[in-house]
Amino acid sequence: MSDSTSTQQDCGSTLGFLVLRAWLGIRALVTGIEKFSDVRTVQQPLLDEAGKPDPSGAVVEIQQKFYSFHSYRAIPDALRDKFAQEPLLPSFLTSPFYAALGWALILLGITLLLGLWTRISLAVMGAIYVALTVGLILIKQDAGVAWLAIHIALIAYALQLSKHNRFALTRS
Repeated sequence: MSDSTSTQQDCGSTLGFLVLRAWLGIRALVTGIEKFSDVRTVQQPLLDEAGKPDPSGAVVEIQQKFYSFHSYRAIPDALRDKFAQEPLLPSFLTSPFYAALGWALILLGITLLLGLWTRISLAVMGAIYVALTVGLILIKQDAGVAWLAIHIALIAYALQLSKHNRFALTRS
């Protein structure tokens, strides 16, 4: 194999890993941030076609998304209720997991995007997704299990490509 072909393959693997690292990092970061979102209903005056408030004083309710530490929810309430009924998921294990999940995803997203401890970040992210998968298996959420399986496969592939990790702040 010539040096040119080897360099092109290495460049392709490096770019492939960079794209995968970016996607997984953004996915984790945004998912973690979304754990702090909520929606509130706000009343605003109904506007006429000229953009002026309706003279009758009519109002419309508008849903507004916002973010706050107070709004933190690791998982939707409906899933949390199902998990609470599952005897193999005791609260002394799930409570700390829920408390750390959003923060862990944000931290892992940042470390992947910056290229800090990439292999460790990928392995921890894989462990989190495996833990989430176990919960979804227990409450029979097969679509969620399949979705997480795709993420785990991407993480496994990223770990395979991690030898091509360039543009990183650390080499591990």
